[in-house]
Amino acid sequence: MIAIDPGTVEVPKAQAARQLDEQKEWGDAWVDSGLVFTQENGAARDPESISRYFRLAVKRSMLPPIRLHDLRHTHATLALQTGIHPKVVSERLGHATISITLDTYSHAIPAMQEEAAALIAGLVFTGA
Repeated sequence: MIAIDPGTVEVPKAQAARQLDEQKEWGDAWVDSGLVFTQENGAARDPESISRYFRLAVKRSMLPPIRLHDLRHTHATLALQTGIHPKVVSERLGHATISITLDTYSHAIPAMQEEAAALIAGLVFTGA
């Protein structure tokens, strides 16, 4: 389990409420997939259809092309760059070990080296 912000929590809650209405409409034809984000009848969505929808949304937003999976990498990189502990990032990504996270996202770390050097120098030379 990972923590998510209150605004994000509302998205699946709202979807679950819509899904209850759809379940009533479909009655006995409802497919109980156990998923929250489904087709109107409760059946699982085709992963490629989600990717197509995402590509279309990116294109309409006039953003540079990005794959849906790239959002995972963006999340990890931004988290590390903002100073979130690598162990927390590793847990959020579901990596088996922190070393997988650090090996995969080491490109996010070099910029942090200068900041670390300045912080340590501040402690050593000024006692701050």
